Amino acid sequence: MKLFFASDLHGSLPATEAMLALFEQSDAQTLVLLGDILNHGPRNPIPEGYNPVAVAERLNQYADSIVAVRGNCDSEVDQMLLKFPMMMDYAWVLLESGVRFFITHGHLYNAQQMPPLKNGDVLIHGHTHIPTAEPLNQMFIMNPGSVTFPRNNFPPSYAIYSEGLFQVLGLNGELIVKNSI
Repeated sequence: MKLFFASDLHGSLPATEAMLALFEQSDAQTLVLLGDILNHGPRNPIPEGYNPVAVAERLNQYADSIVAVRGNCDSEVDQMLLKFPMMMDYAWVLLESGVRFFITHGHLYNAQQMPPLKNGDVLIHGHTHIPTAEPLNQMFIMNPGSVTFPRNNFPPSYAIYSEGLFQVLGLNGELIVKNSI
């Protein structure tokens, strides 16, 4: 199973278009959106090409391929525009291998505020806009960074999971981090 992870789109149409083009090229079966999909949020500037309605329309074209969770900037009004569920604070993805991915935005659960996980589980979140893929105690943590508002001098980024390997990549193709679970 190949999964494509993106977070913190914040309503930017150009960033969403770039991310969707990469999703198409990736041959991933599922696009996992880690929240903060349409709204820029009160602490962020308005992003380039801010157009939440157009972002919703574009994402809706992939509704049958999307697993999404709610971010701290997402609301029930956003859900009204989207044809896929995105109001849950977390979701589980269970791999055939038995590995469990706990998917969340990161404002409620993160490395400092861990959800109840078992050894071997993977915590996947966005929110910080800082990419990582690394072991954490007997578990693993992955953050794809942000498609729209990267931080700490990282480029806009996303992540791919395939056959036990996470790769976080910049939208321009540069490898940021890779690690096996």
